[in-house]
Amino acid sequence: MKTYKYITILLAICTSMVFVQCSDDDDNVIDVATCNDEIKNGDEEGVDCGGSACEPCAEALDFSGTYSQEDQMGRPGINTVFGTDGMKNAFNTTIPSEMGAQFQADFEAKLLALNPNYTTNALGLDATTFTTVLANDVLWVAQTGPTVYGSLTGRTLSDDVIDTSLTLIFGGPDGTDNNNDPEDEPFLTSDGVPANDANFSNSFPYVTSPF
Repeated sequence: MKTYKYITILLAICTSMVFVQCSDDDDNVIDVATCNDEIKNGDEEGVDCGGSACEPCAEALDFSGTYSQEDQMGRPGINTVFGTDGMKNAFNTTIPSEMGAQFQADFEAKLLALNPNYTTNALGLDATTFTTVLANDVLWVAQTGPTVYGSLTGRTLSDDVIDTSLTLIFGGPDGTDNNNDPEDEPFLTSDGVPANDANFSNSFPYVTSPF
């Protein structure tokens, strides 16, 4: 009887040790990387990336160093029309606050070379005032009133900026010179390119579908 009692006690002790060991295993749950749970776990180096199981994390952008302006365009075509050889690159790399002083005189000379009969344009701007506005190559946004490229108060997607610029350069005070009269050459109040053949969207990104 003693032998059976000892065996029963031994079995009870072994069984309790098994349960204790199982409980210990349950408390030490292995954290496994899942790569798609939006949680940084396992040996992931970032959220769902890096480590032994997931795709490598994207390299962080390095914004250190010195950066310089290489190009700008507030009003399309202005540097193309008024810029001269050796000046176009300088125009692109000059900050807007310094553009007027640096380029206005050259712009005015080019304007009068293109249209020697220029007096004012449809906005009532004389040559000096007009080229001062153009030399500061930024889009001004009207705080009151509509945003319209034709009045140089901004730009909408549907504005024909090239036709507007040509009209202001060659169209004279009423915007119609060089338009209908055969004697008024070089007929440069329009580039002849029609308007967009599809309506723009009213929601971001506003452009129409490509198909």
